[in-house]
Amino acid sequence: MLKRTKIKSLLSSENPIDSVILKGWVKTKRDSKDFSFLEINDGSCLKNIQVIANNSLNNYNEIKKLTTGSSVCVKGALVESKGGKQKFEVVAESVEIYGIAPDDYPLQKKGMSDEFLRSIAHLRPRTNKYGAAFRVRSRLSYAVHNFFQSRGFYYVHTPLITASDCEGAGEMFQVTTLDLKNPPKLPNGEIDYSKDFFGKEARLTVSGQLNGEMYSCALGDIYTFGPTFRAENSNTQRHAAEFWMIEPEMAFADIYDDMDLAEDFVRYLVKDIMENCADDLDLFEKFVDPTLKETLSNIVDNSFARITYTEALEIMKKSSHKFEYQPEYGIDLQTEHERFLAETYFKRPVIVRDYPKEIKAFYMRLNDDGKTVAAMDVLVPRIGELIGGSEREERYDLLVKRIKELGMDVNNYSWYLDSRKYGTVNHAGFGLGFERMMMLVTGIANIRDTIPFPRTPKSIGF
Repeated sequence: MLKRTKIKSLLSSENPIDSVILKGWVKTKRDSKDFSFLEINDGSCLKNIQVIANNSLNNYNEIKKLTTGSSVCVKGALVESKGGKQKFEVVAESVEIYGIAPDDYPLQKKGMSDEFLRSIAHLRPRTNKYGAAFRVRSRLSYAVHNFFQSRGFYYVHTPLITASDCEGAGEMFQVTTLDLKNPPKLPNGEIDYSKDFFGKEARLTVSGQLNGEMYSCALGDIYTFGPTFRAENSNTQRHAAEFWMIEPEMAFADIYDDMDLAEDFVRYLVKDIMENCADDLDLFEKFVDPTLKETLSNIVDNSFARITYTEALEIMKKSSHKFEYQPEYGIDLQTEHERFLAETYFKRPVIVRDYPKEIKAFYMRLNDDGKTVAAMDVLVPRIGELIGGSEREERYDLLVKRIKELGMDVNNYSWYLDSRKYGTVNHAGFGLGFERMMMLVTGIANIRDTIPFPRTPKSIGF
């Protein structure tokens, strides 16, 4: 029995094929006296395939009623095209109509803004831009696993519901089964979470890192890749409430091993997309960012610059660049600082390390100077920070001291501290926001357009 062939395979065929079945959606239709031209796309690639439907087909009058967005099944012969725009076309022996799209189908052949397309997020993957974006996202996911699996890392699934705040920021979504209209109360009036599902307060995770550390201290090298959540009321182009994170963790590794892995990882992902998503990148370069391939080639072809936080401040202060926020010791780098270093000064990715301990998380290893921690950020053109990581504090006493300094409850991290009690080892890792990587490889400027159904403040309609 003849099965459906995807359009990507048909277009890459070396020879004509006597009989094929293709299924997809009508992009455009043109009628002439004796036949109709149908442009069909099935999502397998950017390009459409042309179908010629002759007026001899028994349902030709119905075929003439096909509209943009209608779904069809075409049986016919793949033949060499007489026109110059494509190598092959299909001469239909039959066209079965699955569904006619009515006149209010919103994806007509006209310019549509990204803002409008976000309002129909369930339909936007049918457009050229978003079809390309989510094919790239699929390939990028595949490349993530290929990179780590080829290096002997084990994939660990860390929990999405947690009682620990990895970052210490407190901006977490609460998870509860309590009746919010009438929650149980303690004598002092506070909510009695002992009556909740988990017997204590629970939230959606901001990171799988702490759990990942535990598994690296047993399996050696691990990585996580899954959704994370931040309850920040942020409406910037770089932030979302739900996003995906990739977090490798290596036992017996220091900050320099961490930087090496991060650089190799970014370069590998970019190279893979350039090699396997060429047609989609052509679209992004033409319609989204004309410097995209130049930017990506620069990442693949050059090593990353490496400097300390203090050196980064000196570079910026000596420059004549006008910053909105003046770089000062003890403050975290702003996006404008990060982009200046990557785009203007080094003109390539740069890794900044050794940040003041006051602006970094509790788990980062204190350096010998007692003032800075072994943290590192990878900064890339157009995006700024792409990766944040560190060598972890493996010394039990110093880690407990740091937790207390930040006013956190040591009891909530007793399980985490066990790895420092029972055979502690130096270890390091980082986090890469998957959507920011998508922004880098596609040139798309808004994080909302790199994830299928974006979750941002006041946005949960799909």
